[in-house]
Amino acid sequence: MGDEFLSSRRKALEDSFFHQMDKALLELLKEQAASEKRRQRVAEASGIKDEKVLEHLIALDLGDDTIAALSLIPLIEVAWADGKLQDAERAALLSAAIDSGLEPGSVSYRLFESWLSDPPHPQLLETWKEYIAALCRDMKVELKNALQEDLLGRAEAIAKAAGGILGLGNKVAVSEKQVLDELKSAFT
Repeated sequence: MGDEFLSSRRKALEDSFFHQMDKALLELLKEQAASEKRRQRVAEASGIKDEKVLEHLIALDLGDDTIAALSLIPLIEVAWADGKLQDAERAALLSAAIDSGLEPGSVSYRLFESWLSDPPHPQLLETWKEYIAALCRDMKVELKNALQEDLLGRAEAIAKAAGGILGLGNKVAVSEKQVLDELKSAFT
């Protein structure tokens, strides 16, 4: 009976140990799944593809709306650089908003739509530049460069959307080039 008792206790102890281990592994898997889901949401909200930049933004615990705005403000500013929003720019902006995960009807989307009717207040660009400068201050150089490339690349695509004569040639207007240069200066 002594061996049987020890054997059953050993089995109970092993079962308890493995149960605790299974719980810990299950929690780890849940955390990893939540982390991956968050990374996907941040990627969708920002349009940013660089994994290291995404991880940095996640570590800062920025909200999806903040990240979406972060990626759309440069596009809006470039589109309004010449004082008017052309149809091709409007279409490119709407596509960028959807790609960034803005939900039609949401508060963020309605704010974005208001920028399609009227240019945003000039203070928005100043605030964005301050925000980017602060964000980049603690970033490694390669992360900062990746973020800059991504955001400015998307802004340049908006500039080219209605560029050239009658929209042909994908040329960037002088006013749009000035805004792109101003956006770039926020990263230095």
